[in-house]
Amino acid sequence: MKKVVVLTGAGISAESGLRTFRDSDGLWENYRVEDVATPQAWHADFELVLKFYNERRKQVLEATPNAAHLALAELEKNFDVHIITQNIDDLHERAGSSKVLHLHGEILKSRSTMDPRLVYKVDGWEIKTGDRCEKGSQLRPHIVWFGEMVPELERAAVISSQADIFLVVGTSLQVYPAAGLTQYASPLAEKYYIDPKAVEITGGFEVIRSNAGDGVPALVNRLLGS
Repeated sequence: MKKVVVLTGAGISAESGLRTFRDSDGLWENYRVEDVATPQAWHADFELVLKFYNERRKQVLEATPNAAHLALAELEKNFDVHIITQNIDDLHERAGSSKVLHLHGEILKSRSTMDPRLVYKVDGWEIKTGDRCEKGSQLRPHIVWFGEMVPELERAAVISSQADIFLVVGTSLQVYPAAGLTQYASPLAEKYYIDPKAVEITGGFEVIRSNAGDGVPALVNRLLGS
């Protein structure tokens, strides 16, 4: 069974109503990224950071997968599909994709500020001041903030190198190190890049200038031979 590796970015979630700071002049739902999505922000005002991510978590829980998410899940009928996503929502999982690697963390989980190995599912949509891990430290969002290492990057690179078909969806390919994963794809792999503002990139990618909701189902139909 051929292996399909899909790198997804904010564009696929945007069609489910979830925006990112790159859509709004350096602001993320009216917050400066430096104030809510860095280790420095956490140390300066962790209650503000908790509030910000609680609001984002509530939005994620209210969102639903769109046609692009559903089409990628459909690919599993004929292919070994691995999703590598820069997104922190769970829309791929809810659509039915079974192998999803989150590069930048998962908003529906919390983790210990003392021991990053202690990760918990958030009950509801809030992490509150005073919610603590079993070792006694305040819980934080299970998110890779700007300025932090990306712990899953090495695994993502290995998966990318094994692709028979490599698909990039809904990302500007401007956020590193995630954007560098395209360089791990084999020269022999089929490669596709779907984004309304897609630019030509090296490596033999077929560029499809389309939103995810239209472009992904159309390509999936091609791959499935429909």
